[in-house]
Amino acid sequence: MSMSLVIFLAFAIMAALTLVEHLCNPGPTDWWRNLQAWAIDFGGALLVYKFWPEWHGGSLLHAEAMPFWLALPVFLLVRDFTEYVFHYAQHRLPALWAMHALHHTDPEMTALTANRHFWGDRMVKSLTIWPLATMLMAQTDTILLIYGLVSLYNYFVHSNLKINFGRWSWALTSPAYHRLHHSPLPEHYGNNLAALFPVFDIIFGTYRRPDGWPPCGLDEAPGSFMDLAIWPARKLIRGAGEPPAGAGTAASGRTTTAAEA
Repeated sequence: MSMSLVIFLAFAIMAALTLVEHLCNPGPTDWWRNLQAWAIDFGGALLVYKFWPEWHGGSLLHAEAMPFWLALPVFLLVRDFTEYVFHYAQHRLPALWAMHALHHTDPEMTALTANRHFWGDRMVKSLTIWPLATMLMAQTDTILLIYGLVSLYNYFVHSNLKINFGRWSWALTSPAYHRLHHSPLPEHYGNNLAALFPVFDIIFGTYRRPDGWPPCGLDEAPGSFMDLAIWPARKLIRGAGEPPAGAGTAASGRTTTAAEA
């Protein structure tokens, strides 16, 4: 029942935001390719959740041992921190960027861009940050459901709505905040990686207050359903699997860009 609720609300939010986007900012979008990417990723999700190796080695914190009013915000911070770590790595490590670049290829970021992910991202997360999050804090079913609902905020953050929280942009992400992250402009590389709470960008030096409404997209974009399914291999075969040059030095000595959540 809980998963059905989240999926229903996801469709409702996508539809509502897409309608508002069309009324406020009419213009061509890559909506069909985004829905195709979602279909592929959803299939990957079914496999991941069926075979997802759960962590059984104990946790530092336990939500069930804490009052709900404390457990929920702590859990949201823990999950958002691990998502930040993974997103940071996606923009620094060529192997992860080869997959994550698909998300950044949308020429006009919209709510549906939130669905534009390579299916392999979820598999890597199931072996890395998801077990890490459980090591840090074990959740209850109720808190996990609420986190799933909170995660739907990601559709709003990707929407093509010129909403900027201004001087409060440090408190919560917004469309303008994340739009800057998707910008291909050199001055925006590597900024605003947080999914929910910009505090992690502030702590790790990747925070930039939104300034305007920059362009988005990369030089290369998927041209077919098959491109979406094999995106990293396609890019590597063509010699474009690494982040564009000039985007900062990665730990591996190569360069990267931050042109996602």
